[in-house]
Amino acid sequence: MLELRGLAKRYGSTPVFAGVDFDLQPGEFVAIVGESGVGKSTLLNCIAGLDTLDAGTVLLAGQSMSTLPEPRQAQVRRRDLGFVFQAFHVLPHLTVAQNVALPLSLLGVAVGERESRAADMLAAVGLADRADALPRELSGGELQRVAIARALVHRPLLVLADEPTGNLDPESAASILALLRDQVKGRGAAGILVTHSLAAARTADRILVLGRDGLRVRPD
Repeated sequence: MLELRGLAKRYGSTPVFAGVDFDLQPGEFVAIVGESGVGKSTLLNCIAGLDTLDAGTVLLAGQSMSTLPEPRQAQVRRRDLGFVFQAFHVLPHLTVAQNVALPLSLLGVAVGERESRAADMLAAVGLADRADALPRELSGGELQRVAIARALVHRPLLVLADEPTGNLDPESAASILALLRDQVKGRGAAGILVTHSLAAARTADRILVLGRDGLRVRPD
């Protein structure tokens, strides 16, 4: 479903990573760890087409993200990718339900269907009773549940999670990671979790270590 072939990235004369090769199948949930500054978030951005590569190819469902024109890349991001970030990125002036439904709005889904699907996703993440609340009324753990619901509501092929529990206490973090993993796998998507936490990484099916010379399986 996702294939990375020979990815390389540098900033000016400074190499970030090179030789990244990786395959991800539907239903897999994989963690990527590595030293600070090694380019974990940059790798996610390159996969999503938000950052340019110096070499290599990203194939999503057999389609080369690397060679698509930007308008088409944007369409693929809206339709096939879901994003979960450490900072939540919910819109403060929208209700919880409206935040979750936003990806469907961008895809032109009819109002009735997007409201129904948003309600279903909120129920799936345990927030059915918070649909009409504003973000300022929610805890950090609840906000991250909203972010997960929003990332999955449009049924993406791939979910990219960048340090999604960095702002949460350990108990909330464990709950959020279990929810993210179960929702991604249960919906037949695939997920990549970038994290500095080995405890968080151990919730994944595989742990990969990113270094200057590519990805390797972390020995346990």
